[in-house]
Amino acid sequence: MIKILLLAGVLLLSACSKAPLYQQESYVFGTRVQISIWGLPEDIAQKHAAAVFADLDRIHTRMHPWQPSEITRINASFARGEPALIDTETAALLKQASQYAERSDQLFNPAMGGLIAAWGFHKDSYAAILPSQATIAQLLAGQPSMQNLSFDTSTVSSSNPAVQLDTGGFAKGWALDRAAAYLRKHRVNNALINIGGNVLALGKKDQTPWVVGIQHPREPQAMATIALKSGEAIGTSGDYQRFFEVGGKRYSHLIDPRTGQPATTMEAATVIAPPSLEAGAISDIATKPIFIGGIGNTLHYAQRFGLQDVLVVGNDGSVYITEELQRRISWIKPPVHIYRLR
Repeated sequence: MIKILLLAGVLLLSACSKAPLYQQESYVFGTRVQISIWGLPEDIAQKHAAAVFADLDRIHTRMHPWQPSEITRINASFARGEPALIDTETAALLKQASQYAERSDQLFNPAMGGLIAAWGFHKDSYAAILPSQATIAQLLAGQPSMQNLSFDTSTVSSSNPAVQLDTGGFAKGWALDRAAAYLRKHRVNNALINIGGNVLALGKKDQTPWVVGIQHPREPQAMATIALKSGEAIGTSGDYQRFFEVGGKRYSHLIDPRTGQPATTMEAATVIAPPSLEAGAISDIATKPIFIGGIGNTLHYAQRFGLQDVLVVGNDGSVYITEELQRRISWIKPPVHIYRLR
């Protein structure tokens, strides 16, 4: 009997010591979301993944740029010239966005929702229709900016009725930070959160780092892979994610707030944000001024956001990459031309 009990104990210990990989997928923020958790019993991993997905659904509903939400309610108040009631969560999000807009020289501008809507990107599918130049000129003349916002204890006001908030440029990154905070709080030390290609890593998968792919902007495959350190977040902005074509020309959702036109500076910009409580948001936001500002300004905005690992793909397919990222990256399909960002 003693031998059987001892054997049973050994078998039980072996079963408990096994570190499984649990993965769960859903569809949030209009994209595929996957959470991977390593090293926890399935029921515990499932519970924490479900809690994260529930919060992501809640954030998506509250921050939706065109379906009824907190954002559309606030926009309606601004259009009437009235202040809007605001809770602490939304106020913190908008204040953070305002700070990053200033750091990006307003190339990241969540106040220009009117322009994004005019280009047809406030829909689930995009019609190949160009807005009139008169419409674009009128929206540009309004000069909407996050600097137009002012906050008090329970309300937010805009001094400019042209401000129409659109959180789509950073909601995924902000949600990554929320998810990571929840997992850290509940001691889920090894996890990978992927919100439509915006990815944040915690810990490792077994004894190896989490490895993610960098999407090729013109082919349905990854062009390279990168092993993420714990706490790092990777984000990409590209003209292949949301776009339509008219007359053979591609028009993407990445609108230059200076011209009101989709930026055509490059095909994609990828950054890795170092570990911090805002790594997800930074990885999402910083790609916008880099993409819109162009290859010549890449390092300028990378430094503004504290980034060393940056890769951009030019319109001819050439890759420009920092020395730090070049040392870490593993190419699946190397580009013909690779240049050092200096």
